[in-house]
Amino acid sequence: MATTAADATATVAKEQTTTNGAASGAEQVTRHSEVGHKSLLQSDALYQYILETTVYPREHECMKQLREDTANHPWNLMTTSADEGQFLNLLIKLIGAKKTMEIGVYTGYSLLATALAIPEDGTILAMDINRENYETIGKPCIEKAGVAHKIDFREGPALPVLDALLEDEANHGSFDFVFVDADKDNYLNYHQRLMKLVRVGGLLGYDNTLWNGSVVLPADAPMRKYIRYYRDFVLELNKALAADDRVEICQLPVGDGITLCRRAK
Repeated sequence: MATTAADATATVAKEQTTTNGAASGAEQVTRHSEVGHKSLLQSDALYQYILETTVYPREHECMKQLREDTANHPWNLMTTSADEGQFLNLLIKLIGAKKTMEIGVYTGYSLLATALAIPEDGTILAMDINRENYETIGKPCIEKAGVAHKIDFREGPALPVLDALLEDEANHGSFDFVFVDADKDNYLNYHQRLMKLVRVGGLLGYDNTLWNGSVVLPADAPMRKYIRYYRDFVLELNKALAADDRVEICQLPVGDGITLCRRAK
């Protein structure tokens, strides 16, 4: 996640520090021991308590395997955290989602959480610019879980796929749930299109909307390059979602921040 998608992965691989804006605005070493973890909690002990008490004991064995396999990948900071995966799985079950979409897959941890949550005849349209991470790391675990048949993976930019869907009015209002964890500079472009594709009463979930806590930092505060580059796009998204009267929203400090938008009209 940097100036371009290609630079993004290289930057994430190299930079293993995280900014603690609530404390001093200075760069610090990543607080938690779990590789790739993105919690905004300030207490290591509290986060480990959540993981060990309510997340890991209930984590599907294939999700555990995928999480551990992803931890060995050099871009592991891009993965969805285990507590967020659990949250998405429960949320999808609560709303009874059947037809879903995911923009930004990486190795597929959140994708597997969704596939396990939707019914046997449910579907996920999954999009990512890189198929290799999904094919080599995620897909074996997804196949082992017996849910690969629910996934329609498309490699490449998401906007052309969304535009093609919009050309057929049968797709309008047909999706129950959409999870977006991709290029932050396109979030508003995605939102414009997704509002036509998700049904009234359906949910959109936008990941990373607290962006490592940088949303409350002064503009001149020390930040990693990719954090600084995308920060303004995240701020713009948050402002736009708050003002969008077509949705009811809730922003939660789960993982790196997730904003849920229920289409109201």
